Amino acid sequence: MSNLNPCTFNSSSNFIAGELILVNKPIEWTSFDVVKKVRNLLKKKLQIKKLKVGHAGTLDPLATGLLIICTGKNTKKIEQIQGQIKTYTGTFTLGATTPSYDLEMEVNKTFHTSHITKELLIETAENFVGEIFQKPPVFSALKKDGKRLYQYARDEKEVEVKERKVVVHAFEITKIELPKIHFKICSSKGTYIRSLAHDFGLALNSGAHLSKLCRTKIGDYDLENALSITELAEKINPS
Repeated sequence: MSNLNPCTFNSSSNFIAGELILVNKPIEWTSFDVVKKVRNLLKKKLQIKKLKVGHAGTLDPLATGLLIICTGKNTKKIEQIQGQIKTYTGTFTLGATTPSYDLEMEVNKTFHTSHITKELLIETAENFVGEIFQKPPVFSALKKDGKRLYQYARDEKEVEVKERKVVVHAFEITKIELPKIHFKICSSKGTYIRSLAHDFGLALNSGAHLSKLCRTKIGDYDLENALSITELAEKINPS
């Protein structure tokens, strides 16, 4: 990936030929919202009507963190970039589930947590390391028969969601504040941390949902080097 360096926003930057922009996606923004913002900023700067802009790996609206934006010919590298290992930090809330597996929807079931110990948490986390099978959330943007899964779910139509094999390279519990646990997870492309939260709760004979998520790394690209939306706007079109 050494031939794909993040944009330095200097006089030699060439967004049409292709640049990589590291963005710290804010909460409640969709990944497409960020793409649209960057495209509009660049079109204004370059005084052009069209520009290829895409992102390398979707983040849910309630997630924050590293989103890699590709412009111009670098949009052809999106699949290569999003195939790299991703690192996340965040929080699972135990003892409750939601239909979306996160805070997008309200709690629909509650469970006892009195049996959960530090030892059980660590042992259960270790069981999720390696190749695992998981079902994507029914409230997700994956397509089945040309229709998004969340569209079926919102219409209250049942649809079979097939399990997919993913790889969890590391699952570390960094802090325990029951009913919340804080984690750091490194995983392959296609891993749904929301599904991991749900399955983790089941494995504890309880329930769980994802209550906070931040993507900190994609391969060697690091959130520390990412720009906020405000910083990005200033870099592209200095006032």
